[in-house]
Amino acid sequence: MKIVILGAGQVGASVAATLAGEANDITIVDMDRDRLRELQDKLDLQTVYGHGSHPNVLRRAGIEDADMILAVTNSDETNMVACQVAYTLFHTPTKIARVRAKDYLIHPQLFSHDALPIDVLISPEQVVTEYIQRIIEYPGALQVLDFANGKVRLVAVRAFHGGPLVGNALKTLKEHMPGIDTRVAAIFRRGMPIIPEGETIVEVDDEVFFITARKNTRAVMSELRKLDKPVKRVMIAGGGNIGKRLAKALENHYQVKLIDHNMDHAKEIAAELEKTIVLHGDCADSNLLLEENIEDTDVYCAMTNDDEANILSSMLAKRLGARKVMAIINRPEYVDLVQSDLIDIAISPQQVTIGSLLAHVRRGDVAAVHSLRRGAAEAIEAIAHGDYKSSKVVGRSIESIKLPPGTTIGAIVRHGEVIIARGHLSIEAEDHVILFVVDKKRIKDVERLFQVGVTFL
Repeated sequence: MKIVILGAGQVGASVAATLAGEANDITIVDMDRDRLRELQDKLDLQTVYGHGSHPNVLRRAGIEDADMILAVTNSDETNMVACQVAYTLFHTPTKIARVRAKDYLIHPQLFSHDALPIDVLISPEQVVTEYIQRIIEYPGALQVLDFANGKVRLVAVRAFHGGPLVGNALKTLKEHMPGIDTRVAAIFRRGMPIIPEGETIVEVDDEVFFITARKNTRAVMSELRKLDKPVKRVMIAGGGNIGKRLAKALENHYQVKLIDHNMDHAKEIAAELEKTIVLHGDCADSNLLLEENIEDTDVYCAMTNDDEANILSSMLAKRLGARKVMAIINRPEYVDLVQSDLIDIAISPQQVTIGSLLAHVRRGDVAAVHSLRRGAAEAIEAIAHGDYKSSKVVGRSIESIKLPPGTTIGAIVRHGEVIIARGHLSIEAEDHVILFVVDKKRIKDVERLFQVGVTFL
């Protein structure tokens, strides 16, 4: 696929790195020559210097025969105009734009082919906010990901000593929970993937990914660890785009405090939010944290724009007694350093956001994609089409399908009903199939599996 990416910032560079490694033809456009040179040295892609919405710059980037334009510069206006230019002058098939300002987003009629022809709107701040909300809703989860419009959940949990299933084989799960259907899609042990089988024994500290219907999430989690108490008190450090959005999303359900270092900004946030207590101060000030009862805080969220400040304030909050701490960390190399040992949950905005983009890049009919384990693994919701003759999956039982190594089918959603995958289950046309792929190199094989052959009319 030929893709033009506008913006070489954190989101643009992360997407470029992912897609360039999958044999796509990538060109990235930016106004920062040094950044472009750095990306060209590291990745197999072309770079173009210039303003992303200018027609001559887009032409130099190869937009005339591109399959997709992905506009993720820091300017909403540049992204929107670039999509308009790509549509009007070059008839680019797929146009994706990052739009952050709520003033635009609350008017969906703006983004139509009669107005601004944008096929997919991406708001990284909103995606990250919803991601954090789900983790807070399920204390003890490392990740909570939705498929099939929320009907199916993929949840990552670290197995703790004392969990009923810990030390037992996976095949005993059904005995522990009669009437509740679930499937373990993957286990990561000391960072290495294990393809689960009935005889696989769950060990302490295993990172277990399970798939189940949304209503069964807590019941399955309780098999792997003692359930944490429900969250009541949340403290947020940083009143930027994500911090403010998160406070607004949580304030009607939890007791929320927000710390911001800028007095004027803190006053603005306080005027916008209804129930959140907004504090002016330094999130790394231990006296302030103690005054605000950090030891009674259930979740501390470090959401500033500074990785180092997020890491240090989270470590401090943990030492002072916060039950769980999570931090936004933009630099991928920091994430593995701090997660689990120093910080409970390290959130990479790029990895959270990239899934919503990958769904539009994957070949075949893909409804959702979630990037996992810092991009090493992927969970995919693919829709099966065709019939027995034209499809490699339709009309076949799961056990007879030649899945790529390291790939498991966790569940199927059929006519709104969640069916946990079993070997004898046959896939039907229009089923939504939830797959877990532990090896990103196998993504192309999975795509081919769900593509319809030429005999399908």
